[in-house]
Amino acid sequence: MSRQWKEVVRLAFRGDRFRDHALDLRAITEMGRFQNMIAETAKALWYADNPQRQRLPARFEERTRLCLRRIEEASAAVPLEVYLGEPEELELSEREPVEANQAVALACEVLRAAERDEPLPDRFPRTLIPEYERFGQGLTEHEAIQVIRAGEEPARVTPRSRARLAALAEGPYEDHVDVTGQVLEADFRQGRFQVWLDDGTGITACFSPPQESEVIDALRGHRTVRLQVIGRGEFSASGKPLRVTEVEEMRLHPVGEVAYDSTARPIEEVLAELAAEVPEEDWRRLPPDLTDNLDHYLYGTPRR
Repeated sequence: MSRQWKEVVRLAFRGDRFRDHALDLRAITEMGRFQNMIAETAKALWYADNPQRQRLPARFEERTRLCLRRIEEASAAVPLEVYLGEPEELELSEREPVEANQAVALACEVLRAAERDEPLPDRFPRTLIPEYERFGQGLTEHEAIQVIRAGEEPARVTPRSRARLAALAEGPYEDHVDVTGQVLEADFRQGRFQVWLDDGTGITACFSPPQESEVIDALRGHRTVRLQVIGRGEFSASGKPLRVTEVEEMRLHPVGEVAYDSTARPIEEVLAELAAEVPEEDWRRLPPDLTDNLDHYLYGTPRR
């Protein structure tokens, strides 16, 4: 049975340079930039949806790797596909490149917003703006790249839309913020306080009247406690938090205490995931008495 591939997106190159469906090496470079852009977007979306997870699932990178297998006749349109695996090995949930589709869909929203000079989607991680700004670097004034998904209006990349992204990459942006530090200053009339991080950075945060008591406790016990602040904040173009604009939650932690994460996965679940990533043939190579004679195989002590 043939291997299972699925088309995710098409890149169409527009301009005199691409007539007669000719693609020079600069166009190939743009495909590489697009691949990097989609791969990083897919990772960011997955981690945003799974904040308690530290590792990507098995085969994640393979399922978001876009591949070029053909160039269509009479055009410079390039279908990009994802390899899913051998059909007989695929679970029902693995028969669509879900992660790649989600990343491409968000990428198209971002590129359309850049072309129309509109705000970027809220769920788009602003730290990826430089990655997006690199896509289309080789285009000249009258050239464009269309990103085409079935049933949708194509998203276009032009020198003008890239300039818009470049401007965004140089300025601050707003995103989710989670910082922990020492509270040394508070202005209760203005509803503001200062959180000092371990690196010596001071970040101003706003608080509402119901949150005042937590700020007072953090200020009073500044030598023995640290305040964790979760909410929305403004970041510099390099990703450094500048200020907290909206506090959603505050938690006090004694100095030296590791904050308890109620969303952390059970250790047995993590170990099972790691074990699933080991090929079956490698498991078969392990000696049958490994558990009883672990010290023998590790350190050479006599078998039991």
